[in-house]
Amino acid sequence: MDSIEKSKTIKFVLISCGVVLLVGCLCLGIVLLSGIGVSNLWPIELPVESTQAPISTPVSKLPEDLAGTIAEIESQVVQIRGLENVQDVQHTMISAEELEEIVVEDFFSEYSDEDARQDVLVLSSLGLLPRDFDLKGFYEALYSEQIAGFYDEETKEIYVVQGQDFGASERLTYAHEFTHVLQDQFYGLDEGLGMNQEACEEDSEKCAAVQALVEGDASLTEILWLQTHASMEDYRDLMDMIDHLETPVLDSAPPYMSADMYFPYETGLAFVQHLYDQGEYKSVDQAFADPPVSTEQILHPEKYPLDVPLNVSLPDLSSQLDDTWTLFDQNVMGEWYVYLILNKAHEEGFRISEETAQIAAEGWGGDAYAIYLNENTDETIFIMDSLWDTAEDATEFIDAFYQYASQRWSSLSVTLSDARLWQGAEGKIAFWHQGERTLWVMAPDSDLLAIILSELQ
Repeated sequence: MDSIEKSKTIKFVLISCGVVLLVGCLCLGIVLLSGIGVSNLWPIELPVESTQAPISTPVSKLPEDLAGTIAEIESQVVQIRGLENVQDVQHTMISAEELEEIVVEDFFSEYSDEDARQDVLVLSSLGLLPRDFDLKGFYEALYSEQIAGFYDEETKEIYVVQGQDFGASERLTYAHEFTHVLQDQFYGLDEGLGMNQEACEEDSEKCAAVQALVEGDASLTEILWLQTHASMEDYRDLMDMIDHLETPVLDSAPPYMSADMYFPYETGLAFVQHLYDQGEYKSVDQAFADPPVSTEQILHPEKYPLDVPLNVSLPDLSSQLDDTWTLFDQNVMGEWYVYLILNKAHEEGFRISEETAQIAAEGWGGDAYAIYLNENTDETIFIMDSLWDTAEDATEFIDAFYQYASQRWSSLSVTLSDARLWQGAEGKIAFWHQGERTLWVMAPDSDLLAIILSELQ
């Protein structure tokens, strides 16, 4: 799993192996006993690569009063969500120091510095990260800052970090995370829903959509738990926690990364709320039986389940390139990442307006992207072939892309194979379109650009 694909899936230890986060960037807003929901912003879940083995750490049993509180929350969540708890979950205490060790030595043990460096090369070529960004160091710091506990799906054990009060925010979060335990028992997050490394490598767009369903469901259940079981003191505690919450690492996240972390919780909640309004949890359960397949369906719930992505495929160009080039990453970009590229670049001057980016991405019908890497020179080739729902939708994206390109690169007066050209730090950029199809290519020089265009047009 590489670059964009990893960026899409690196957040969900719970989804791939059941990790529980007991505190994050808690809410956009807390609404008191009026019945209006909480907009949940849990920012982090952990990388797929952390699923290698059960975690081994010094452990201790939960205090009796905490065990009673947790058992009560579990019973309440079962009643709200309507899924019976069919398997007991064990609870274990660990220290904050042991958690930090787990983050560094277990969760990131197979994500090397070189892996991170190459991912930055790719993401920086798309304008999403600065070229010198310390991606691995950022993730390690972020997870150490945010995680207050986690669930090991393999051992069916929840680890709770010692030294933290199990107050209103922790109880609220536990309601969210215990919903994941029930989802895993009934639907199978790994095998049933395909939230695993192999399935996400095959279709990261579907993986992101299912993640949004899973997190949206847990967020809605958490809201209903809050409205049903929280006291006025709990609400005051939550508001006080938010007022004093400090998350310096999260606050420093690049714009695309921050937005992408929130997507499954914020937009996933809106998607699940749409289902719930139609038939309460019966409709949500039906979605687990027939999961969404694209971020387009999550962003536009009215398009679920009938509007499925168009199939787009790219040929393997390895035989047209010399042996210094390797196919580094290929998958589907999807509507959400099209929007992120246009609106969430690390350089403010590259970004087009949120409204324009949203309109441009909305007509997405399907795409395929491929990235080739030259490990000798650290150069990259990027190709994205897209189909849009209508010619008008394609025109909206074309106009938006031209605006984005004019802000990021220097326009060239010549064309190549009817493609419009720009020059940037990444090399040459070409953009070609016909009807509902657009083709975006970036390559180090004009010769490679010409080879690629001749193969794809």
